[in-house]
Amino acid sequence: MINAAIVGLGRWGRSLVESVQGKSARVRFARAVDPALESARKFAAPHGLAVDADYAAVLRDSAVQAVVLATPHSAHLPQVVAAARAGRHVFCEKPLALTLDDARRMVEACRAAGVVLGVGHNRRLWPSMQALRRHVESGELGEMLHLEGNHSNENSNNAAGTWRDSPAESPGGGMTGAGLHILDAFVQLAGPLERAHGRLLVRKPPPAPLDTASVVLEFAGGVSGLIGTVRATPYFWRVHVFGTKGSVESVGENELVVRRGGARPERLLFEPFDSLRAELEVFADAVEGKAPFPIAPERMLDTVAAFEAVIRSLETGATVQVGR
Repeated sequence: MINAAIVGLGRWGRSLVESVQGKSARVRFARAVDPALESARKFAAPHGLAVDADYAAVLRDSAVQAVVLATPHSAHLPQVVAAARAGRHVFCEKPLALTLDDARRMVEACRAAGVVLGVGHNRRLWPSMQALRRHVESGELGEMLHLEGNHSNENSNNAAGTWRDSPAESPGGGMTGAGLHILDAFVQLAGPLERAHGRLLVRKPPPAPLDTASVVLEFAGGVSGLIGTVRATPYFWRVHVFGTKGSVESVGENELVVRRGGARPERLLFEPFDSLRAELEVFADAVEGKAPFPIAPERMLDTVAAFEAVIRSLETGATVQVGR
């Protein structure tokens, strides 16, 4: 069991606390950091959390082994570096960073301090995505040719006026909040991205934008890809891998469709699964040296490099080569 501090008690930070507190034998939250003390204390009290507005004070607490960051994206770099220098392990919500340069500095700070760095790509742990990866890695689909994905939700109104709606914190319309999960899945499956060409269409000005992002991708290994994300439509998830001998499609968290030449599609359903608890528990395993965190730092950098290129393309309309 590791003792952690949650930094940021917005919607997602609260979800992370609720996923493990009193439920997990691997991780518990002992402290919380949030500037809105009154609201934070109302949430924290039933969960047994001491609340502080001072991040540095929490880092000085020897009982805190790790911090979990659910904070504005621009704050990740200084918060990760400060935690590493204090000898605290760090789990950071996605995106790890908005630029590859910042991500490199975070990875290097944790490497130099000898602390674990984890990143919150919980969709990788969904049952449908775990099964999809197994089908791909088995070779039964033949040579991988193409990837298609869409992650959309109706958070446009819910996020209006918050930092998550700010182009500085969440650039590229729905790409930062939702589309990045698809991009990370693609990088996990196909490897580093080579180039991206995107188009962002905005149909209504803030505070409740109606926007769509579409991206054409080319991976270093020759696989092509398409991503779509919409911020104002009912929740939808799809990742579809096409190979020379078949295809496999994740539809939501617990459903997979397998298609093979000459056969009827096979539909597989999986039991519900708490991916937030799972990602925090694999982080705890890494902190205690039981197993490496499942996303290596180099792969974290691959996702951030791809993300930075996609955002630049959405902002400029140009084809963007991925930085290395």
